[in-house]
Amino acid sequence: MKKIVVLTGAGVSAESGLKTFRDHDGLWHNYRIEDVATPEAWERDMDLVLEFYNERRKNLAEAMPNAAHVALARLEDKYDVHIVTQNVDDLHERGGSSKVLHLHGELKKVRSSVDPSLVYELQGWELKKGDHCEKGSQLRPHIVWFGEPVPLIIKAAELCEQADILIIIGTSLQVYPAAGLIHYAFAGAPKYYIDPKAAAVPFIPYLEIIRKTAGEGVPELVSRLLEKC
Repeated sequence: MKKIVVLTGAGVSAESGLKTFRDHDGLWHNYRIEDVATPEAWERDMDLVLEFYNERRKNLAEAMPNAAHVALARLEDKYDVHIVTQNVDDLHERGGSSKVLHLHGELKKVRSSVDPSLVYELQGWELKKGDHCEKGSQLRPHIVWFGEPVPLIIKAAELCEQADILIIIGTSLQVYPAAGLIHYAFAGAPKYYIDPKAAAVPFIPYLEIIRKTAGEGVPELVSRLLEKC
């Protein structure tokens, strides 16, 4: 069974009503990165950071998987599919995908602020000051903030090296280290890049650019790939 590795960014969830960070009306329009998504912000204003991620969880609770999420799950009928996502939502899982690697953490999980190995499922949408882990420290969002290492990047690179087919969806390929994953794929492997604003990627052979939204382009590509199998 051929292995498909799918790299996804914020664009795959935008059609489910989740704001992207960098669009003109995105999350950074209302919040500065430095104020809500850095370790320094957590130390400086924990209340604001907690409020920001609580709002994100409330928004996620109202969102549903879109046609792109559901279509990717269909690929599992005939391929070994691995999703590597920059997104912290759970829409891939709710859409039916069974192998999802979250590079930047998971919104519905929290972790100890002194021991990163202590990770918990958050019940409900609200994380409050005074919610502690078993070691007595404040729980924080299970999110990789700007300036923090990305622990799963090595596993993601290994998956890309093993890919028979690589699909990239809804990302500008500008945010590193995730943007560099495309370079780990075998040169001769077919590659597809779906994004309405997709730009050419130099020195990447066998790359087909599909300038469509995820909701339109992904189901079309999935149908093509299933027909080939």
